[in-house]
Amino acid sequence: MRPSLGPVLLALPVLAACESGAYPAPPPSAARPVTDSYHGVEFVDDYRWLEDQAAPETRAWIEAQNAYAESVVGEGPLREAFRARLRELIDRADVGDTRKAGGFEYFTMRRPGEEMGSLYRRPAPSGDEAEPVEPVLDGTYEEVLDPTEFDATHRTPVEVIGYSEDGRLLAYAIRQGGADEIEVRFRDLETGMDLPDRLPNALYSGIAFDEDGTGLYYTHRSRTEGPRIRHHVLGSELSDDVELWGQGFGPTTYINMERVGDGAYRIFTAQHGWASNDLYLQRRGAGIEPVLVGSGAHLQVRYREGKLYVLTDWNAPHYRLMVVDPERPQPERWLELIPETEDVLESYAFIGDHIYATYLHEVENRIRTYDLQGQPVGEVEVPPMSTASVRAGDEGKALLTVSNHVQPAITYEIDLETGARSVKEPPEIQFDANGLTVDKVWFQSTEGARAPVYVIHREGIPLDGSHPAILNGYGGFNVAIKPGFSTTAATWVQAGGIYAIATLRGGSEFGEEWHQDGMLTHKQHVFDDFIAAAERLIELGYTSPDHLGISGGSNGGLLVASAMTQRPDLYRAVLCTYPDLDMVRFFEFSATNNIPALLEYGDARVLEQFEAMRQYSPYQAVRDGVDYPAVMLATGDLDTRAPPLQARKMTARLQAATASGRPVILWYDTRGGHAAGRGRPVTLQIEDTARELAFMGQQLGLRLPALVSR
Repeated sequence: MRPSLGPVLLALPVLAACESGAYPAPPPSAARPVTDSYHGVEFVDDYRWLEDQAAPETRAWIEAQNAYAESVVGEGPLREAFRARLRELIDRADVGDTRKAGGFEYFTMRRPGEEMGSLYRRPAPSGDEAEPVEPVLDGTYEEVLDPTEFDATHRTPVEVIGYSEDGRLLAYAIRQGGADEIEVRFRDLETGMDLPDRLPNALYSGIAFDEDGTGLYYTHRSRTEGPRIRHHVLGSELSDDVELWGQGFGPTTYINMERVGDGAYRIFTAQHGWASNDLYLQRRGAGIEPVLVGSGAHLQVRYREGKLYVLTDWNAPHYRLMVVDPERPQPERWLELIPETEDVLESYAFIGDHIYATYLHEVENRIRTYDLQGQPVGEVEVPPMSTASVRAGDEGKALLTVSNHVQPAITYEIDLETGARSVKEPPEIQFDANGLTVDKVWFQSTEGARAPVYVIHREGIPLDGSHPAILNGYGGFNVAIKPGFSTTAATWVQAGGIYAIATLRGGSEFGEEWHQDGMLTHKQHVFDDFIAAAERLIELGYTSPDHLGISGGSNGGLLVASAMTQRPDLYRAVLCTYPDLDMVRFFEFSATNNIPALLEYGDARVLEQFEAMRQYSPYQAVRDGVDYPAVMLATGDLDTRAPPLQARKMTARLQAATASGRPVILWYDTRGGHAAGRGRPVTLQIEDTARELAFMGQQLGLRLPALVSR
């Protein structure tokens, strides 16, 4: 009998690792004050010495902190139950999309029990009209690229970049642990051997073979000099590469190039942080010309049948779709195809003789259809409180992918003539949502801002404030946090907890004005929103301060750390992973930093921005003698986006300052980093998440029903 993935409820109370509430003292961290002065304001940093990552005393401190973290979390039924359930959800067959190159179909695949996936191929169907053959776990195919040939420990993930047009060459990247930097290599798919050419370990984007496969275009990003687009001829020296574009742009800018129209045009974009980008165009035989520069708008450009289509918030904060003649691209000649509406236009697809436009309406997707002249003709039904996307399928078909907080992604095939739909791709994760429900609760924040928080919980729970709850958020970088399935949230909720996701300013959920109201000097609004969401959950009886935990990573780590230092009374536990924390000195960490983030957070060298940043910067906001919540921080040596020195210093500072008796721990992965999610081995995913959930469960008083199979 196939075991059910639904939980069986057994009375198994599991309390905190130290039931008496007494925890051992953390490892000692010497205080060696260093004083800085910015704009006449002095700051004392007791733990500057922890910024030296390679120093023997720092390495010894990290080792001691990891041992302390393990002693606090410990092994026990709680952690083991989370580990077992996560393995059921995560350790599954994972087959990627099929891509045809030359005479083969290529796809990635990971079987259950394997730590990482490999790249495989098999002969492609013959004939242009032949149906593609779906990869299956027991099929016949050839392994092309195995990550273990680079690292038997599974900590060097391999990523496919692309294929030459004739299908003879593969470009791929290897990444050391969780670093953002990659090394790019090239494999001859006929011989199975790598070429001698390599792009050395650095930050790259936009890597693509040229038209005849004898070279490639790539963007090299430097944290000091800025980005440059270059062309490399295979077999030549990198020093001979030709620079095509990028002079004059600094390290806060991303640039990109795309060849379209069979090489008739090249589209260039320059993105300044996350608030705007500029558009340039090059016609064959001509120079690069500016099209729309300095508008302060976002411009997403696509080429189709001789026209450029620009999805933009230029004079339209909720976005509209414009049509541009590439031979006459001046902005005054642009034509509006789909106008702005009250909902945010996220994306669009040409399918058959219609345009399928995906909108974000109150943080859930809707899909509307237009004819090719931009006239509305209908709508595609999407389940409520869901994320949806649509793309072209076989002739006369469309593919609709839907997911939400209790539904893993599922893809339907829609008959465009009849509207009938059938399951094309069932969910890869088998999840039984029976007994679970999702509430969409609205909260009010500062300056009249209003937004929803999604609350996932068991049906029929009493709203008496007794439930262990985790509130998660992000709030930044123009990112929309939409409904979607999370194995972490599913595991927590099936264990009897509540999991909530807040909508915060700084994202793109309500358009560009919503984004800008949570960046730079308005960044405090993000923390206001998160605090308001927490207060709303408590007001409605979902949880209480004694049972509420908060979690966030990266920019979300800054979020929860700032929320904690501003309202330590509101939370019982904090999970803060790979965070930015020392915002006053953020601009100084250029060697291992995401420099464009200065355009989102601010730069303390600018007085107005400094005044805003010093009010919320978590590291400077910690005060001695405050009853702080229990805190778990996580970072790693190879985080080259949010420098790990910040989490090291924050751990030491909080351990010295807190008066609550609750633990402050740091889990430090010596090969971990921001990009760890790209190819991180399955066992490590499970272990890290089980450790984090066990910590939160212990601190929030989760009484765990055993998650066992029937």
